[in-house]
Amino acid sequence: MAVDVSAGLVVIGDEILSGRTQDKNISYLATWLNEAGIQLKEVRVVPDVEGEIVAAVNALRTRYDYLFTTGGIGPTHDDITVDSIAAAFGVPAVMHEEAFARLEAYYGAENFTPARQRMARVPKGGQLVDNPVSIAPGINIDNVFILAGVPKIMQAMLEDLRPLLRSGRKVWTQSLTIHAPESKLADGLGELQRKHAGVSIGSYPFYHAGVGAQVVIRSPDEGAVADAMADLQAFCRENAFSSDGPSEID
Repeated sequence: MAVDVSAGLVVIGDEILSGRTQDKNISYLATWLNEAGIQLKEVRVVPDVEGEIVAAVNALRTRYDYLFTTGGIGPTHDDITVDSIAAAFGVPAVMHEEAFARLEAYYGAENFTPARQRMARVPKGGQLVDNPVSIAPGINIDNVFILAGVPKIMQAMLEDLRPLLRSGRKVWTQSLTIHAPESKLADGLGELQRKHAGVSIGSYPFYHAGVGAQVVIRSPDEGAVADAMADLQAFCRENAFSSDGPSEID
């Protein structure tokens, strides 16, 4: 019987917190992990400050089965993720011979500057995560996976990790769009949640093209999702609420 496998994510970067860059990795990673049977339980966004990174990494790597980090592994002075995670584990950051060789071959010896050489450093004991897009590797140390912040690169790195991750229970999801104010849905949704205690029922209002809410039902039990959705549709019919859907269970 499949068990729950959990993960946390630390998003690293001043540019995320300032609003200059919009994070696109959280939703992708959450979806990717769910398909792998791993539930993303917590996300923290921290600045490029070693103490903040160390505190977040040490808190989440002990709380969840896996911890992923994104951002801060480039060649510039503010790319401090490797040093920070080394500090979190109490080990030095060291040059990784294979990473050095890969990067030198990619850039050429004459263009392999000290800044680029920084990308060959790993926390001592760390293993490489392949990067088929721009060569500079990610890193795995214990249950922590250090990934790039650039979405295209992060996504490519994830595929190298798939064989390393333990799979647990997938969470099934189905949604129904209801064209009625949440205030009119609240009592019925509360009763539905009490009846179907094993599922999560979320209501997300919208105000474009009328007023309504998208109701999302989630559970590791596919049958429980279907049963709750059937009752939700019955509730809509009984109250003459129009609806769109439901979506396919995925």
